[in-house]
Amino acid sequence: MSKIKVSSGFTQLKLSLLLYSKVFVVYDRNVQQYVDKFASGKPCFVIEATEEQKTMTTVMSICRWLLSQGADRSALVLAVGGGVTSDMAGFAASIYKRGVRYANIPTTLLSMVDAGIGGKTGVNLDGFKNMLGVIRQPEFTYICPPVLQTLSAREFRSGAAEMLKTFIIKDEDNYAKALKVLSEPFDADALKPLIEAAAKIKAGIVKKDENETGLRRVLNLGHTYGHAIEWWQKETKQPDPYTHGEAVAIGIIQAAIKSEALGKSKPGLTEKLRSDFKYCGLPTELPCSDDELRKAILQDKKAEGDKLNFVFIKDIGKVTVEKI
Repeated sequence: MSKIKVSSGFTQLKLSLLLYSKVFVVYDRNVQQYVDKFASGKPCFVIEATEEQKTMTTVMSICRWLLSQGADRSALVLAVGGGVTSDMAGFAASIYKRGVRYANIPTTLLSMVDAGIGGKTGVNLDGFKNMLGVIRQPEFTYICPPVLQTLSAREFRSGAAEMLKTFIIKDEDNYAKALKVLSEPFDADALKPLIEAAAKIKAGIVKKDENETGLRRVLNLGHTYGHAIEWWQKETKQPDPYTHGEAVAIGIIQAAIKSEALGKSKPGLTEKLRSDFKYCGLPTELPCSDDELRKAILQDKKAEGDKLNFVFIKDIGKVTVEKI
């Protein structure tokens, strides 16, 4: 597994980069102010980090840029931005010259606790999430919580959903702490131990099952419905679509509903989670019917034939994966 480093500034990052002779920076244009702090003099490539641009076309443009810059097998590709950036830059690094090293500098809460850790890279295909990609571990993930103060409230909540998801999987105590911190004004110092805890949980799970053949599937809690909602929004051209984290939050509530209905969790779980999520400003209701999501659910990467690996919630801190 790659190293996870958490710091309040970029001094340690600059020192770490001295270990690499050739560093190529790929970053989301919205994080220029942070790139300027540690990438002076290094070749940089700016991308539009949106779901619409998360395609093989963008990945190929990164690869062509690396080629034009003379990047060889000793190169380190530094991905600076949110999950879309790390997905595309990591994928480009993984296929360029059959694979060069890359590292993540996540600048959103969602990427700090989820997308920037675990080695999943990829792009969308015909509107379906992350259909093309590989699993390749980054050299390191460098997390600097103070950068989150520039996020919009909505983007911050999107990351909050992934943090809560992680604690629902395996940390009841930090779930309770996160509810308090996430509902209060931004506090980098209070967030830091929660980000570290969530990152450690995900890294620990990935270490035991890097290629998602078993245990790692628990990290997909809420994502079967979350990805389906994202697909439905694009298909129906919704004017104000949910973010990834908001869609996952709704997906977690759907998992709780089904867990209760099938007797896999204690009564009242759904209402507690719904109340908690609303407290943090997250949506909890499906924007459409189950039937409208069926096509995307059947196309889910977690499907095997006519079976789907679905994550059920037994209690906060305990989940199980079953084929349905």
